[in-house]
Amino acid sequence: MISEYIKYALLTATIFLGTKTEELPLPDPVTAPDSVTLTLIFAGDIMQHGPQIEAAWSEHDTAYNYHPCFSYVKPLVSSFDLAVANLEVTLAGAPYTGYPQFSAPDELAVAARDAGFDVLATANNHSCDRGNNGLIRTLRVLDSLGIARTGTFGDSIDYHKHHPLTLTKNNITFTLFNYTYGTNGLPFYPPAIVNITDTSQIISDLAAVDKEKTDFIIVFFHWGNEYQSQPSQTQINLAGLCRKHGADVIIGSHPHVLQRMEYDEPSDSLPGGFLLAYSLGNYVSNQRDRYRDGGAMISFTLSKTWNKKSVINPEYHLTWVYTPIRDGKKQYFILPARQFENDSTMDANASGKLRLFIADSDKLLGKENRRVPEYKPELSK
Repeated sequence: MISEYIKYALLTATIFLGTKTEELPLPDPVTAPDSVTLTLIFAGDIMQHGPQIEAAWSEHDTAYNYHPCFSYVKPLVSSFDLAVANLEVTLAGAPYTGYPQFSAPDELAVAARDAGFDVLATANNHSCDRGNNGLIRTLRVLDSLGIARTGTFGDSIDYHKHHPLTLTKNNITFTLFNYTYGTNGLPFYPPAIVNITDTSQIISDLAAVDKEKTDFIIVFFHWGNEYQSQPSQTQINLAGLCRKHGADVIIGSHPHVLQRMEYDEPSDSLPGGFLLAYSLGNYVSNQRDRYRDGGAMISFTLSKTWNKKSVINPEYHLTWVYTPIRDGKKQYFILPARQFENDSTMDANASGKLRLFIADSDKLLGKENRRVPEYKPELSK
């Protein structure tokens, strides 16, 4: 590029011939590459308690079917270039079980993929619920379905292949790390590997990223204290550490309730911007208590021009789990909360709980979020 500027300067130089000047013809302009963007959306915890497994069973088809669960959020999720969620179960095969040691039918992952989820993070406190065999089978199922994943690994070869997970789309490359605070005390044994949160390892991991080949770094943590709407000091410290060492986006799961989101816009001192979401809460589960019966997705755009890379346009999307009784059996549907806030077909009890979840979320995120607004469909028209 420097040589082009020198050539341009020489060609446009004015040559003095006595009192006469002559300007050489201008070269063809050198154009900068077009800007490119990549839109992403992250969701929180995909869980499967016993009643959810029962609800997904179809006597008519003699098979499990989770597609209805994701049907209302599929249009939103699939509208983004890439979608990521935390898979907080194993796919360890039968017998299928809920809490405290999860093993969900493979059809759960099939439905998540078909709803638009491209990546599932697997490092969480339930990664080892069915031991090494369950951990490894989970990875094989995801690979067979074409779902990208990171966080847990079958062996050292798998670890080096999928840690970090590096994805490229729309001429933008980002690197995704996934760590968990622990595995509920359940062990894993070589050759299996689980990314346990370790600050020295995280610093080393971030330092090893090739910045010439990677445009953005995203860290997906399983961290924090369950059912607490405020991030712990450990979360705050880890977020600060990752930011200091080059992370552009940090997303959190595990508390099963929402926690605040923060965004620093690109500026002279922070050219790329920075996005942090401490906890996205439950995406789908059988937890029906106040604050736990819903969560949020967070979307944002990665933007790249010839001389600038930025995280822009963060927005959150409230979701709530609707559990009507149909054909004598409890069902589970993830709803875009605002879309159903005034839905007249929902029974009064469910409608009241949905509105309470929205009110609680508005109170928390409206007060504590920093420059991360809620997505409002009417504003996008």
